[in-house]
Amino acid sequence: MITVKNLSIQFHENTVVNKVSFSIETNKILGIVGESGSGKSLTSLALMGLLSDSAKTSGEIIFDNQDLLKTSEKNFRNIRGKEIAMIFQEPMSSLNPSLTCGFQVAEILQQHTNLTTNEIKEEVISLFEKVKLPRATSIYNAYPHEISGGQKQRVMIAMAIACKPKVLIADEPTTALDVTVQKEIILLLKELQQETNMSILFITHDLSLVSEIADDVLVLYKGKVVEQGTANEVFKNPKKNYTKALINSKPSLEVRLNKLPTVTNFINNSVDTSVYTKEERKKFHQKIYSKPPLLTIQNLSKEFISEGGWFQKNNIVKAVNDVSFKIYEGETLGLVGESGCGKTTLGRTILQLEKATSGQIYYKDQDITKVNSKTLKRLRKDIQIIFQDPFSSLNPRITVGKAIIEPMKVHRILNSYKERKEFVISLLQKVGLEPEHFDRYPHEFSGGQRQRIGIARTIALQPKLIICDESVSALDVSVQAQVLNLLNSLKIDFNFTYIFISHDLSVVKYMADQLVVMNKGRIEELGDADDIYQKPNSNYTKTLINAIPKGI
Repeated sequence: MITVKNLSIQFHENTVVNKVSFSIETNKILGIVGESGSGKSLTSLALMGLLSDSAKTSGEIIFDNQDLLKTSEKNFRNIRGKEIAMIFQEPMSSLNPSLTCGFQVAEILQQHTNLTTNEIKEEVISLFEKVKLPRATSIYNAYPHEISGGQKQRVMIAMAIACKPKVLIADEPTTALDVTVQKEIILLLKELQQETNMSILFITHDLSLVSEIADDVLVLYKGKVVEQGTANEVFKNPKKNYTKALINSKPSLEVRLNKLPTVTNFINNSVDTSVYTKEERKKFHQKIYSKPPLLTIQNLSKEFISEGGWFQKNNIVKAVNDVSFKIYEGETLGLVGESGCGKTTLGRTILQLEKATSGQIYYKDQDITKVNSKTLKRLRKDIQIIFQDPFSSLNPRITVGKAIIEPMKVHRILNSYKERKEFVISLLQKVGLEPEHFDRYPHEFSGGQRQRIGIARTIALQPKLIICDESVSALDVSVQAQVLNLLNSLKIDFNFTYIFISHDLSVVKYMADQLVVMNKGRIEELGDADDIYQKPNSNYTKTLINAIPKGI
């Protein structure tokens, strides 16, 4: 269907894609995997003719007996969306917030078909039903902010398949989705592929996921092809250390290693295969659970009121509904559940960023729901958060060093700027960064490095309890492994206690001592993480565990 020959992409003097060759066969799914910066997305943008003017390209992209690299923009407009379509990684930034979902899909059909306005509306609603959107007619008139992340992604898929393209490019289409929604999207793509006989280029950094959907696999590293072959060949018998590293960087559901292997470990043949045994874990639990709890949540509820229209009652949403559990010093408590289950609201209520509707939160025997603002300011030092998106939580106008020193100054940690700077530089080194990074700005770092900066800023206040809110969900598996290892080593060094919120159940199982499964604001299941994974009692928990990709 598409043949790519020696594709190279260069920006200024920097070659970011270097002589990449592959074919996408008719009615087949090709998976492209690799870390951020490996050239996956740039390759897909070249296929769509969406590279910036500053990009220099060479090689060939042959589609329907024409070289797309030499095709005019006018001709590309007839191909793009109609013959070759793309599902982008982030649906919220890809959909126009000021236009309804139905209008945005209808635009594609207006551009490439001769259907009437009524026929287009019927076709869009039919597409919404095909991608299994609930209440297709009402979503036609809804704006993007009024629907969930999984639903927005389905709107993007409907847009991409509207003109029945020959090739569909899916660029990280499930990265930020829950495991259950992710599984639904993968099944949907496979169904659509079989129904329409289209070819799919599936781009991801999740190898478990690509092993479940792809027929063939291409592994990229620093713009070059490292390995390619059938999915079975690449995943069952990888030849290159880099491929082995990507496969093994994701936490196993079977064994709990002391340290997750990283790409560097595999390339240098320095993988630590030692296991955190059940006996060691049991001994650690006896030690931490023999002491009084650090945090006690009792019958906590948080309600939001959405105002009804004229002559309509206000709607009360119980985001957190009668939740109770305890966290002990030195423990990692995993908090899992689908989007909208109340995980993040619970975290924000513990931080007192949201006021509890009812219930108590005892931190060291003090009910923090009733403290005054002065006491709450002191508590801010003890209870901290590592945010999901480190880039949006860092001020782009101030240097990294200043961003870390600012809260230290507020909480009067150390006595002078010189002492604080020395402490921050030592912290940066502890999280795997360099002293010269102190004077750099957030945009000068990769996603993994920015997450490390977020961690350094959090631990600079020497807190007791840290809430990690989806803090590794957007990272590549190899960078994710580095950050998880870092969090575990910092926990040992500083005796931190973590509440680890995530939709990635394999990550939570690796990190957690105790597990809380939430569903619609309530606790569905609570207990030892290993026990719940091995023998879940709730059907909801079973569904979450069964949705974890297990293709490798």
